[in-house]
Amino acid sequence: MAFADPQSVTINAVAQTLARVSNGTPGVFPKDDGNVKLSVGSTYSKDRARRIARLDHRKLAADPFTSGHNNFYTMSTYIVVDTPKDTGYTIAEAKQVVDALVAYLAASTGARVTQLLGGEN
Repeated sequence: MAFADPQSVTINAVAQTLARVSNGTPGVFPKDDGNVKLSVGSTYSKDRARRIARLDHRKLAADPFTSGHNNFYTMSTYIVVDTPKDTGYTIAEAKQVVDALVAYLAASTGARVTQLLGGEN
């Protein structure tokens, strides 16, 4: 089963429509301008299943060292779910753990994400 085409992510209250360009693993959904890309996929080893959802972002901003010059800057954020391959966790149980982390990060209007990005540990 594949993620629907297109996907949408909202960055700073602006929805980004991302059309699928790859049916393989990972599935790749870039924005037509190349500034946003969503990748989703799974890899399997003998004992483990690793699933990843990744969002890459690119922006053009002033070069702090060269007046009047702009550079592209990039960042990415992703979540990896690493589980035993065939036994140990049902999809529902693994989802509960993922939901707990996502809720923890989103609590208090994203205060934990702000702390993380500020370098706290």
